[in-house]
Amino acid sequence: MKATQNAIGRPPKFAEARRPVTFTLPERTLRHLTAIDADRARAIVKVTNAAVRCNKDDVPLVETVEVAKGQALIVVGPSRSLRSIPWLRLVEITPTRYLLAIPPGTAVDSLEVAILDKAESDAGEDPYERSLLMNLYRVLRASRQRQAVTKAEILFVCPLAFSKSPAVTKPDTKP
Repeated sequence: MKATQNAIGRPPKFAEARRPVTFTLPERTLRHLTAIDADRARAIVKVTNAAVRCNKDDVPLVETVEVAKGQALIVVGPSRSLRSIPWLRLVEITPTRYLLAIPPGTAVDSLEVAILDKAESDAGEDPYERSLLMNLYRVLRASRQRQAVTKAEILFVCPLAFSKSPAVTKPDTKP
């Protein structure tokens, strides 16, 4: 049904193209949606808009987020080109926002070269990809030239390790 079409029945909830969708959600998710809006469809739209930041102009392709005095993390938007660098991992921290993780011992200038290669080949015809890659390259280059790049380790754990609540054990009270 088109947004401008007047059909018999309830008035449209949304002023854009729409269609009915049926799916099953966990009860917990349904409770959360109800807390956002009593109308589930409106709640899903609100959550989706918040998650993907509908106004892409407000979201920088590459940003530095200060995590401690004088230290910042590089956060990037989704990138097909970055995902195609075999040794680079994009760690999703929120929907559509990623940290960069490189293997131990990988030089930062290796990442710069890989980014430039991607910008010149893969992303040449995609303005979004090319802009993201060149912005990231400039951040890395400027930081490296100022000798303002440090690397730290991130802990990765197997998600199955916490699939159930860890059992609480009582200390042994025997002498």
